[in-house]
Amino acid sequence: MPRHIGFIPDGNRRWAVQQGLRKEQGYSWGIAPGLTLFEACKTLGVEEVSVYGFTQDNTRRPTEQANSFRAACVDFALEISRRGAALLVIGNEQSNQFPADLAAFRVRHGTGIKVNFLVNYGWEWDLAGLKNGGLRSADISRLDMIVRWGGGRRLSGFLPVQSVYADIFVLDALWPDFQPQHLDAALAWFGQQDRTLGG
Repeated sequence: MPRHIGFIPDGNRRWAVQQGLRKEQGYSWGIAPGLTLFEACKTLGVEEVSVYGFTQDNTRRPTEQANSFRAACVDFALEISRRGAALLVIGNEQSNQFPADLAAFRVRHGTGIKVNFLVNYGWEWDLAGLKNGGLRSADISRLDMIVRWGGGRRLSGFLPVQSVYADIFVLDALWPDFQPQHLDAALAWFGQQDRTLGG
């Protein structure tokens, strides 16, 4: 069992278009799958998870999309906090793109499974903290595995330092179509990897 898993829930806009919806409507459909995944990780005893909400680059999308994914991130974060997550929101809170409702979570709150939620996150912003003595994501541990939906074979700037030895499992399924079997498949695959970490 990996101790720390990263999740990149991609494909909300493509899913919305396939359903005959507007692109911005896809984000709210990603909340329920996220809660299901959160509960599954709790049940399995995963110690820490990191989840991509949105990046600084994503904020260049049309305003209606940016407003929708910000709202979806707030709803998800507040709900997992209510369910007992030890929640840390990591991202540039100095920007007006950062949801004010999540400012309190820039310091970890809670005592349950650790959840690191990347909101208005940028890898350059993170690494720039080294100029002042440390990564801005210094409270996040090294990742064992990253699971990405939507078929993309890239990290898209996801916690580059913590991802240095992560095994990456990619699903072609779009995020709103999440099924618990996706996590089962990722964990089974992870169990077959040679985790020498370069040794």
